[in-house]
Amino acid sequence: MQKIDDSKLKHVLMAECDYASLFGSNIAKHAQLMKFSPQEYIVKNQVKPDYLFYLVRGKAKLYDFLANGKDTLVDFFTPPCFVGEMELMDTKSEPFSVQVIDDCYCLALPVAKYKQQLLADPVFLRNVCLYLAHKNARNIKTASQNQGFTLSQRLSAFILLTSHDGRYHEKHTQVAEYLGVSYRHLLYVIAEFVKAGYLQKDQRGYRIKNEAGLQNLAWEVNLSNEWHEKASDA
Repeated sequence: MQKIDDSKLKHVLMAECDYASLFGSNIAKHAQLMKFSPQEYIVKNQVKPDYLFYLVRGKAKLYDFLANGKDTLVDFFTPPCFVGEMELMDTKSEPFSVQVIDDCYCLALPVAKYKQQLLADPVFLRNVCLYLAHKNARNIKTASQNQGFTLSQRLSAFILLTSHDGRYHEKHTQVAEYLGVSYRHLLYVIAEFVKAGYLQKDQRGYRIKNEAGLQNLAWEVNLSNEWHEKASDA
């Protein structure tokens, strides 16, 4: 994590997401700008975050670490969105790991200093409730897509979402669980993608060779997501 002392960039990012409108006070001016690099953790498993983050650029993924030692891919974060709101609202909430995919920029408010002010702010609480409702609806949408679209369509959308610098290298076991398919079925479709020239396998994972082809496969899934987001915002 790196604190970025660039007031111009901070104000540009705040304006892009209308950050100040999330609060009923002028608390937004106290936010710090933080940068996280790929593979870094914005929040670590079972470690209470020191900040309430608001992701304004980049992509990250949410993991749950199980008692048997396995880690399960749960969800994704794309801007703009809160990170750490559950831990702020519920002190008993056990934090999940949030790991960076692309360079992430977050506006961050120190929890210890501003917690009471945030919890007494009706505008902020309303926006958190709306965010949580939209996130729950998105999770339901993901579950329905596992039944409504082919694995090729869903996997292509997943690859485009999780790729970084034109490369895809997620763990097959986690992806199979997230997409609700067998490990064998997932490997078969990935092999078909390689055969069709969408991906090229190497020692570090897979390089995307035909992004347009993947986008063509994924367009119905992405269109469904865009429609759902517009309906949620209406």
